[in-house]
Amino acid sequence: MNKIGVSLLGLGVVGGGVASVIQEKSNYLKKHLGVSISLESVLVRDKTKSRTVSVSNDIYVNSIDDILDNPEVHVVIEVMGGEYPAFDYIMQSINKGKNVITANKELIAKHGPEIFQAARDNNVRVLFEASVGGGTPIVSPLMRDLVGNHIKSIKAIINGTTNYILTKMSKEALGYEHVLKEAQTLGYAESDPTNDVEGFDAAYKLAILSTIGFRTSVKVKDIYVEGITSLESQDFKYASELGYEIKLLAIATLDKENIQARVHPGLIEKKEMLANVDGVLNAVEIETDLTDKVLFHGPGAGAMPTTSAIIADLLNIARNLIDNIPLIDPLRLSEDCTVQPITELISKYYFRIEADDQPGVLGAIAAIFGSYGISISSFIQKESIYNKDSAELVIMTHDSKELLINNAIVDIQDLDSVTNINNVIRVIG
Repeated sequence: MNKIGVSLLGLGVVGGGVASVIQEKSNYLKKHLGVSISLESVLVRDKTKSRTVSVSNDIYVNSIDDILDNPEVHVVIEVMGGEYPAFDYIMQSINKGKNVITANKELIAKHGPEIFQAARDNNVRVLFEASVGGGTPIVSPLMRDLVGNHIKSIKAIINGTTNYILTKMSKEALGYEHVLKEAQTLGYAESDPTNDVEGFDAAYKLAILSTIGFRTSVKVKDIYVEGITSLESQDFKYASELGYEIKLLAIATLDKENIQARVHPGLIEKKEMLANVDGVLNAVEIETDLTDKVLFHGPGAGAMPTTSAIIADLLNIARNLIDNIPLIDPLRLSEDCTVQPITELISKYYFRIEADDQPGVLGAIAAIFGSYGISISSFIQKESIYNKDSAELVIMTHDSKELLINNAIVDIQDLDSVTNINNVIRVIG
């Protein structure tokens, strides 16, 4: 083999980055591999669209069949995004004996087991480092470097958009809508930010990480998801006074055969490593039986960081092809585990309640908590920004079961003296 042939599905921001590296670093890549990497073809929806990278017109192809039927193509790199037709193209490539690299988190989260089984059946590799942490390696360490460990928990900040928004709200006391518009202006948030701010993007990534880490299929539909849109500047102010930061966290834990997988805002102590991950950066904390806690920290998105992960996967596959190394299957799922509902969660909770500023209100709320066996750990009263005759009660609980917390919320909202429960946030232990 004197060259590795590559085809790109998509030539947007990330695809353009990959194409530019293959073209501009050809000598560097050949030096490391001993053979050249050749960009054989590119499939795009619109060939006339203005792009950040220039490729020869004869590289563009008209259909996926032009790639599938080309014996010079050894690796197909999917960077088009979305579930379809990307899934169909990947499956067709695998069935034609092509190795595949993808940055598509939604695709891997929803169809990973099916894709990997097809890869086993056809003796090809599917790598997807860029699907989770962008330029921050986490998939490969989980599959290779930590494979001898029993993974206890995964705690992660894996969406740069929301982390940027929450950092600005915390550090500059700004409101959500103001920071969101700023993030959109800077290109950190999409014009429709729903996938990010409602937690869906993080849920896709958590499904991938927990499936790899726990060696069992964790489906997106089984992950509890809650976004950041209910957070207000007061929450950050009070959290700071209590010694916490607020982050959108993706958390998966394994206890015997029970998994809890959730994405939601959480109060995390300022001394913790994850509490100090700011801006658009990502971080994944893995706790194992052998290493205790390790933190992977770095850029989670962007053309060049994501390109870095894709090129690493490409070199990995290329070395296997050149040296005829037998394929290693690190994704054989063997553990039979159950994903528990969020109602089974045991956690501390932060309440911010707007209520009448009069005697007896706290006692009534405490009585409801007590009826469900929920113990209050601390309480502060603040002036309400909503009504001069109201007060904001900030209550922290001891460990309680989520189901009981939900029952208490219903009863507290029914109190005549309570105007609103402005927020309830889980505290991360």
